[in-house]
Amino acid sequence: MCLGVPMRVLSVEGTSARCAARGVEREVSLFLLQHETVAPGDWVVVHVGYAIQRLTEAQARATWALLDAAGGGGEGKVGDA
Repeated sequence: MCLGVPMRVLSVEGTSARCAARGVEREVSLFLLQHETVAPGDWVVVHVGYAIQRLTEAQARATWALLDAAGGGGEGKVGDA
């Protein structure tokens, strides 16, 4: 099974973004969202290094709650960067 992880966008440079979730930061490709506006503070679903969907903060929190309930949410809180 493959899972996408909600991450908050910290910065954007071209088609790349620096994203964070639960104390982990990653460089993420925005190529698949190139026809959408993605800005710092936005939430995206990240799968294998690619942002595949934009989310609201409420959707991100709900997703993390489901991951936590399933035992795969890791440590920390949703807003931890």
